[in-house]
Amino acid sequence: MDTESTYSGYSYYSSHSKKSHRQGERTRERHKSPRSKDGRGSEKSVTIQPPTGEPLLGNDSARTEEVQDDNWGETTTAITGTSEHSISQEDIARISKDMEDSVGLDCKRYLGLTVASFLGLLVFLTPIAFILLPPILWRDELEPCGTICEGLFISMAFKLLILLIGTWALFFRKRRADMPRVFVFRALLLVLIFLFVVSYWLFYGVRILDSRDRNYQGIVQYAVSLVDALLFIHYLAIVLLELRQLQPMFTLQVVRSTDGESRFYSLGYLSIQRAALVVLENYYKDFTIYNPNLLTASKFRAAKHMAGLKVYNVDGPSNNATGQSRAMIAAAARRRDSSHNELYYEEAEHERRVKKRKARLVVAVEEAFIHIQRLQVEEQQKAPGEVMDPREAAQAIFPSMARALQKYLRTTRQQHYHSMESILQHLAFCITNGMTPKAFLERYLSAGPTLQYDKDRWLSTQWRLVSDEAVTNGLRDGIVFVLKCLDFSLVVNVKKIPFIILTEEFIDPKSHKFVLRLQSETSV
Repeated sequence: MDTESTYSGYSYYSSHSKKSHRQGERTRERHKSPRSKDGRGSEKSVTIQPPTGEPLLGNDSARTEEVQDDNWGETTTAITGTSEHSISQEDIARISKDMEDSVGLDCKRYLGLTVASFLGLLVFLTPIAFILLPPILWRDELEPCGTICEGLFISMAFKLLILLIGTWALFFRKRRADMPRVFVFRALLLVLIFLFVVSYWLFYGVRILDSRDRNYQGIVQYAVSLVDALLFIHYLAIVLLELRQLQPMFTLQVVRSTDGESRFYSLGYLSIQRAALVVLENYYKDFTIYNPNLLTASKFRAAKHMAGLKVYNVDGPSNNATGQSRAMIAAAARRRDSSHNELYYEEAEHERRVKKRKARLVVAVEEAFIHIQRLQVEEQQKAPGEVMDPREAAQAIFPSMARALQKYLRTTRQQHYHSMESILQHLAFCITNGMTPKAFLERYLSAGPTLQYDKDRWLSTQWRLVSDEAVTNGLRDGIVFVLKCLDFSLVVNVKKIPFIILTEEFIDPKSHKFVLRLQSETSV
């Protein structure tokens, strides 16, 4: 009886498993049927899709209808941790605050430009008004001036032209950034110029307009003296705004908070906000581009180690969370002895994969460039209508290297920095200028500075300056300020360049005498 029941149960289980197996086979066949048309089956593929509306080889027949793969999870790269698409409620609030601040910055920018333009017009029109008002108001009462006034007119005209060019070169330049505070020296110069012109107008109104001075030569000399004083103020502006900061006085150490990459810069006497601007300008050309995917591996490794730990309470349920935390920390410390082996083998395996795919990429690119060079020689003998331009040549050789290039970029976690359009543009640029395959690959084999990539890949366009002191204060030894963006921050430490004592020591050229000492063991 027991045997029959067991056999019947086994029969039922077998029939049920066979039905399930057949249903699973039919399901898999249905899932594989869309992909079996192109002969690839369930094989994993790595392709770079051409941009919408632009065929890869310039032929519409090369386009195929994109069918979603059911095994997309196996061929899709998932970016965890902090990325350019990760956002929280705090980030949304920060972005809205930045938008409000940007509106205020625009108003402040245009207000400052309006004030500077009005003051500039006042400065340049004032000496001309000083000369033109007396002949207009009391021409018949003025004494004749003659050759002296004509010489003063020519002198003032050239001085005004020089002042106009100098003012345009020094003040009317395109703004590099929006500062959180006003530039103190620039504001002081504007106030000084305004007070200076107003004082000249007051003296002119009281001593010349009210009394209707008849000495026109003195009036012209008064206007020329105003232009001379304005030239001296312009020289003072050059000293304060340009020359004062040229001599290096401080060394700034800039450290990126995520990966610890650092650079050193030497600056002169600058305010904190202007020093921050210099740091950011150098950051875009000196620091390698920030890649959040490189930090994912260490976070994943730590999470995996902590996920493998389980705490069992044999005494029954309790609320002692502190004891469980201590137990997990102690278990993690005991596993630390074996984790370094895992890290070593992971890094070794990653380096092996990178070297292997780099070798494949180099070979593929060299073969593609050899092919396009052979095409160039052959195309010279063909009709002009069959000659390819650099863009068409790049599209022709790109498919032969696309698979190897994308595999390498995915292995080195650089795929989100290089779009297909940017790769084609760089390839066409290299073909146009006759560059070698090594020159083409240099951009992809090693991470370059931020300016090398498109602006939408920078991940850092808006910055916040955090400082314990007022940002208008000058640099001094020991100051630390932070430049923050959405994903990382730059920590800047200011050190004063030490005072160097250099002495001179004279050596008589006749003292350079030498003696050769021979020992019995030597072979000389």
